[in-house]
Amino acid sequence: MTQDRTRLERGKRALEEIDGDAGQRVIDALADIAPDFATLLFEFPFGDIYSRPGLNYRDREIATIAALTALGTATPQLKVHIEAGLNVGITRDEIVEILMQMAVYAGFPAALNGMFVAKEVFAERGV
Repeated sequence: MTQDRTRLERGKRALEEIDGDAGQRVIDALADIAPDFATLLFEFPFGDIYSRPGLNYRDREIATIAALTALGTATPQLKVHIEAGLNVGITRDEIVEILMQMAVYAGFPAALNGMFVAKEVFAERGV
């Protein structure tokens, strides 16, 4: 139980540092339907994976933005992670380059959809 609590606390701390309010909104939205799933989101991706020492948050967000763009089916999650990327120091121009790179490996439709998500995030944040 103590180890689980540590994972939970570590995950909450990482999510706040990376996503700020955007991540917390996702967790809050799950509270009335699947609070255990919200806990799993804190513990596994953020408590276990994002908290590992091998990559910093910036590098992890670059990989996440690329992966979510390539999936082509994760628009809400891509939006959150583009916001997170900006939070951890990825520039607007770097995000655009990541999305352009995905045209080569995931196709133009996936990259184009990612661009429109980024455009929305940039407009909302005044970037």
